[in-house]
Amino acid sequence: MEARKKIIIDTDCGSDDAMAIAMALNDPHYEILFFTTVSGNVEAAQATINTLTTIEYAQSYEPPVYMGARKPLLKKLECAHETHGEDGMGDIGLVPKRLKARPENGILKLLEALRESKPGEIDIIALGPLTNIAIALRLDEEAVKKAGRIVVMGTAGLGTGNVSPVAEFNIWQDAEAAKLVTESGLENLIYVGWDACLEESMLSPDEIKKIRESGSIGKFAIDCNRVLMEMNKDRFGDYYLDMADPAAMAAALYPDCIEACDKYYCEVDVSAGPSYGGVLVDKYYFSGKEPNAYICSKLKADKYKEYIYKTLKVED
Repeated sequence: MEARKKIIIDTDCGSDDAMAIAMALNDPHYEILFFTTVSGNVEAAQATINTLTTIEYAQSYEPPVYMGARKPLLKKLECAHETHGEDGMGDIGLVPKRLKARPENGILKLLEALRESKPGEIDIIALGPLTNIAIALRLDEEAVKKAGRIVVMGTAGLGTGNVSPVAEFNIWQDAEAAKLVTESGLENLIYVGWDACLEESMLSPDEIKKIRESGSIGKFAIDCNRVLMEMNKDRFGDYYLDMADPAAMAAALYPDCIEACDKYYCEVDVSAGPSYGGVLVDKYYFSGKEPNAYICSKLKADKYKEYIYKTLKVED
């Protein structure tokens, strides 16, 4: 039997993180060593509760959960309650019934695992702001550089932002952390942009219905996104779901679904102005600077959705 690839998932667990986490827990090719949580969609303590809840509903194995940073490096935390609800999970009363978080600090646990690993043995998938990863780099850069791939749901990709004309939420929430990570010299830093989950990669009302009616895991994954669906009815004209974190998870765990992913020189704007949190992607190599990050900007929608169905146990 093929050995499972080891991964660590860093999450600000809101409703789209929950779907992504359930997908990862039900992919037999990967072993999630543990989860670390960070403030973003919700404060880190709530993200920890939401992660534990998701693990219980995923009906798979139960990796430990460790809480990390509770505040961005410099800016004030501004949670996405309008997108995910006050609790980040659609405000439908979801709480863990059995599981509890471990007492150790998530950033220190991440560094401990990387120090003890072989180079490239562990991949990191970051679904929220990069606060934990940035602090880990400051504490022990060599340990973080032992990671294989670091796949991040972040940036607007090659498109426009979702919190400003240029900024995507995860980067905007802690742009200073994103700048530090982007400029750290990580060889396999992969940003999956918000544009990767749009257009034909959005879940349609019929696809949402199919997932929800497939069983308890699918019902959970859709119901916790209730607030996002209501918001999207105004934005897109119907109950569509732009699933940013599931798109990043699929790109990380099922690369066959990637259509466009190239390496560019990227620079994060941390200036005090309207472009704060925007990521300059030098698509045409005007700067002449060495590319420092991959940007995944488009998925093959059919393969991406097949992966969602497979990992959420949706039968055709």
